[in-house]
Amino acid sequence: MSAGTLTFTEAGATQVTDLGRRRGPRYGVPVNGALDQRSARIANILVGNADEDPLLEITALDVEFVTGADILLAVAGSDGHLTVDGVGRPSNQPVSVRAGETVALRHLQGGLRAYLAVRGSFDVPQLLGSCAPDSVLGFGGRIAGGATIPVRRSTDAIFNDHFAAELYSLDVPRPSRSFVVDVTDGPDIGDFAGTADRLFAQPYLITPTSNHIGLRMVGPLPERRAHGEVLSRGVPVGAVEVPPGEELLVLHRGRGVTAGYPVLAVVTSGSLDTLAQVRPGERVRFRKVSSSDAAARARADRVELEALRLRVRSVFSALDALSTSLTGRTFS
Repeated sequence: MSAGTLTFTEAGATQVTDLGRRRGPRYGVPVNGALDQRSARIANILVGNADEDPLLEITALDVEFVTGADILLAVAGSDGHLTVDGVGRPSNQPVSVRAGETVALRHLQGGLRAYLAVRGSFDVPQLLGSCAPDSVLGFGGRIAGGATIPVRRSTDAIFNDHFAAELYSLDVPRPSRSFVVDVTDGPDIGDFAGTADRLFAQPYLITPTSNHIGLRMVGPLPERRAHGEVLSRGVPVGAVEVPPGEELLVLHRGRGVTAGYPVLAVVTSGSLDTLAQVRPGERVRFRKVSSSDAAARARADRVELEALRLRVRSVFSALDALSTSLTGRTFS
């Protein structure tokens, strides 16, 4: 039973998603899920949810909804102008919203996607353990104007009405927007002989045909010198493929689980988040890193997010104590 709903008066290119369909590839189904995994995790951490809980992925366009319950929300990822009943509220912080108030996120900049999580998350259908949309299977998709999404839990507002501000301020790690994309060597790098380093020579331009399946880029293309056909085989998310033609292809989370183009390199997990925020017409530059360096960076990111999780838990514990003393009810 839901505690209330979000009713969308403006939905733009917004969809409900999560961290992806991890059981999908064994059945030939793409993993999909939030393209910027780090920002999605941060949004859920800020409201005390599990990392894998459903949340909103907001791409490029404005979104507006009215909440039918008291909620706690947080926005992470691309910077935007967040308002509650027209009053500006901070991103990268938990924000209390009362039932009947209107939430809007407009003018995304410095990136392409933002993530909005609500404490308790949403009651939405799942396929193979995930609510992530899949366009091939016809599951999920963009939210339509006028649609409603059930909220699992209401959360009493903890708000200083005199100063129009929350009673806390969290130190949240902010992503780099340098658009440098780290890659490790791919399984077919030997096929490109002395041309593989062209990948690092100049920036690549993101074309308008890019989407959640893959990003198409224009720049100096390495040349495959090996002869013979590349057999269709399993490919990882982040594979940098060199198909015939004039574009480089980087597979993202909506990619099919098999492909038949040579894989020159593989984008690191952190740089996949970077690619999720690049708009068509912008340029990225590739940088080669070792597998050990990529693994170390991934571990450091996990430590940073776990530290944020502990700070949020401390804040919520303090709010519970304050709410109990003032009202006899817990914050959660």
